[in-house]
Amino acid sequence: MAKMSFAQKIKNLFVGKNPLDEDFFDDLGDALIEGDVGAALAMEIVDSLCEICRKEKISSQDGILKKLKTLLLPYVKSYALSVEQGRNNIWMLLGVNGVGKTTSAAKLARLQKNATGANVFLSASDTFRAAAVDQISMHGERLGIRVVAHQMGSDPAAVVFDAAESLKAHSGGLVIADTAGRLHNKENLVRELEKIDRICRQKSDEGCYKKLLVVDATTGQNALRQAEVFNEAVGVDALILTKYDSSAKGGVVISIGKQLGLPVCYVCTGEGYDDIAEFDAEKYLDEFLGI
Repeated sequence: MAKMSFAQKIKNLFVGKNPLDEDFFDDLGDALIEGDVGAALAMEIVDSLCEICRKEKISSQDGILKKLKTLLLPYVKSYALSVEQGRNNIWMLLGVNGVGKTTSAAKLARLQKNATGANVFLSASDTFRAAAVDQISMHGERLGIRVVAHQMGSDPAAVVFDAAESLKAHSGGLVIADTAGRLHNKENLVRELEKIDRICRQKSDEGCYKKLLVVDATTGQNALRQAEVFNEAVGVDALILTKYDSSAKGGVVISIGKQLGLPVCYVCTGEGYDDIAEFDAEKYLDEFLGI
């Protein structure tokens, strides 16, 4: 049996109910919480929506959902990434194990190589997970993209250093650095990321270094906690949302936007190299709410 999409659950709230009743707005608040928007924000949004709809006598499904979208939109921001030609650009991918960091690195590398024609190198800087170096090397081979890698257990910052030096020797382009994400050992993770961060700052040209946090759309409020940890450790410029499809709730993007002010640059919808697209806030909310 196919899983009901979150948008369909929202639509079902309108069946057999008076949209201006208290019960309707209570159910809508519960649905938003279930959709990972976060309890405090969901209640705040629903209270505002209730007041607006009653004041303006909005009772149609379309009218209510459009007002809801207007209230959510300030917390959902897109972020445009671009490679500056002839300069050393470095994008460091952050995130816990299992969110799809390595696959996202490969997708990004292919996307940027095809879109810009720039030199793109993958830096295998997750040197602690047994399969990570092999996995990224396999992607590089399939895509015809150079991978800079060291032995397992070596210094991940040294891998980024070598990748950046190699890029500079090729007149610039883009290094995409895959990193480890072992949150259970937070202190070591933070120290490791701080060291990689220093190297990335030193080896990239001004304004060409970005830190991208990869989060899994299906993990809900855990993704918010992950964002807090990585943002506190080294700062985050934007999110990449993985495993997002019509059945995913994905409302955690709204929570992260509200709590941390972080925008989203890309959304990934599958395992294929083409299953990545620039994030569009309007489109995201239309799909989320079923408008």
